[in-house]
Amino acid sequence: MDTGKQKGRHASKAEAGLQVPPRSVDGLRELAIRIGRDEAEVSLGGKAHTVLAKLLERPEEVAVRTITDLAASLDVNASTLTRLSTKLGYAGFADFQSVFRDSLAERHRHFYSQQAERLVASSRTHAHDAAPEVDMVVKLARESIGNVEGFIAQLSPVDLRGAARLIADAKRVRVHGLRQFSALASFVCYGLGMIRTDVGLLDAQGLGVAEGLAQLEPGDVVLVTSVAPYTRSVADAAIAAKDAGLDVIAITDTLASPLVPPARHAFLVPHDSSFFSNSMGAYLVFCEGLMNVVAARLGKRSLQALERRERLITTLGIEMS
Repeated sequence: MDTGKQKGRHASKAEAGLQVPPRSVDGLRELAIRIGRDEAEVSLGGKAHTVLAKLLERPEEVAVRTITDLAASLDVNASTLTRLSTKLGYAGFADFQSVFRDSLAERHRHFYSQQAERLVASSRTHAHDAAPEVDMVVKLARESIGNVEGFIAQLSPVDLRGAARLIADAKRVRVHGLRQFSALASFVCYGLGMIRTDVGLLDAQGLGVAEGLAQLEPGDVVLVTSVAPYTRSVADAAIAAKDAGLDVIAITDTLASPLVPPARHAFLVPHDSSFFSNSMGAYLVFCEGLMNVVAARLGKRSLQALERRERLITTLGIEMS
């Protein structure tokens, strides 16, 4: 074997970039595999290949975070990401990042139909099982358990303590979520209203988010919630709340969420599921936990609020024995 010629081929591969780089995340994944097997037109050093692999593990973050933020999260210099991008044949990092952005936009456009397609395909596969309906419910339940374990694994005690303090001590708390997450917002609003005063939905009467924010003052709290595919107006409300000097708390899914940057505390809850829409199970569990922490922070004040509520329920004869 002519080792000199072999080394020359490796050197030329290392120096050259791809003529036509992949324009999809799946294409990039395939390229990363071929590079690892030394089957690609381009080669990367071990460190650069590791960085590429890590970027492909977090496509949503790559789509929306700045090159500086991504570099810091990977413990590399921003110039490393620029060199990686050009080595792969892209005009620069912005061109490389556009692949992730386009992929994310495409996935969000077809989120609900793709979820339904997977559900239908799964039901056909298991049509001859003894109890396919039970299997479907059990699968969803186990997926929710996995999502709960996912948020527990990344739950920050500092953020949890800080958010509970803000919610407990604020003069006013407003909760905002739309579409499917309007139900979660209502649940959180009801629960917090049991243990403290002046809690409400940000736009409870449909008079407008701007009007709702205008009634608040610095030190008040706005809790927002949305997950991919994100509701644009909720993200806009979070930014407006921060700009108005309000404390924003976000309950969302990933660091790539537009709710994260304006939030003082952000909680990430997975929603991977075969449900045809966003799975809510883990979100309800997290919110119950957050409200328990707030109640503990309030101490006697939460007990007094609950006792007042019980007296009024008894006086009005609301509950049946």
